[in-house]
Amino acid sequence: MTFEARSSTEAALIKYKEGLSMFTEKMPEFASHFHSFTEACFQEGALTQREKQLIALGISLHAQDEYCIIYHTKGCLDHGCSEQEILEAVGVTAAFGGGASMSQGVTLVQECIGEMSQRMQ
Repeated sequence: MTFEARSSTEAALIKYKEGLSMFTEKMPEFASHFHSFTEACFQEGALTQREKQLIALGISLHAQDEYCIIYHTKGCLDHGCSEQEILEAVGVTAAFGGGASMSQGVTLVQECIGEMSQRMQ
């Protein structure tokens, strides 16, 4: 089944999911263990899933991983984070990652928020 992207954010998410699907077909045991591990990491605990998505977004920005930046910006929005909370996470990350983190935050993160907010209306 092929999905047609309605935005650059959706296109990136589709491309990531397609790549992950192909990898899973070729490396099913590894992919299964990886998925189990990440699912456990994002379960509610002392931190909420919402807080964990904000942390993951910050790490993604610092690592300059555009697919993860998009994925976790969406995760933040899906878990009820406001634009202000997301942008504060960008600011904290920029304190550690400098201009590279800030540049992704003021471009890619804001683009994702805008595109996803339109989709949710």
